[in-house]
Amino acid sequence: MINIAVFASGSGTNTEKIIEHFKNKEEIRIALIVCNKPDAYVLTRAENHQIPTYLISKDSFSNEGATLSALKDRSIDCIVLAGFLWLVPEYLVQAYPNRILNIHPALLPKYGGKGMYGMHVHRAVVENKEKESGISIHYVNEKYDEGQIIAQFSCQIDPADTPEMVAKKIHELEHARFPAVIEKIANELQ
Repeated sequence: MINIAVFASGSGTNTEKIIEHFKNKEEIRIALIVCNKPDAYVLTRAENHQIPTYLISKDSFSNEGATLSALKDRSIDCIVLAGFLWLVPEYLVQAYPNRILNIHPALLPKYGGKGMYGMHVHRAVVENKEKESGISIHYVNEKYDEGQIIAQFSCQIDPADTPEMVAKKIHELEHARFPAVIEKIANELQ
């Protein structure tokens, strides 16, 4: 059994799709939702699916013992970042080498790095008149969005698209593709 912890900071639409994808899988399960915002809707989604949660603060996240202990107590094998906005500390990257996956709402290396998330990315894509955008699923290292890319999926951007329209296209790609890539990587861990 592969136990996955999903780290999320917001509403959790990607987390919901991941939970639904693995709901009836016997060999892989979502064992923990880790969140850094006490009022994030992702915590309600976790509760609705009876998945345990772990709330972190900046202090507890920077404290190697507290976070690692919470993950080890639940036998976590793999970590998935789904809209988690904090930089993953070095101790966690070292404890889970090539076992932390992130999804980014652009075709890296374009539009990556600190501060490039969500609508910030989609606005930049529209402002730069890009003809395509997409998602990048990558391993996490000690820097924002610089880990080895696992998979990328693209969509066409039309000249009339607004940032909100780009966001909708990207969310559709994320929901359709991210769970399957997670499953592929988790199966390789067994």
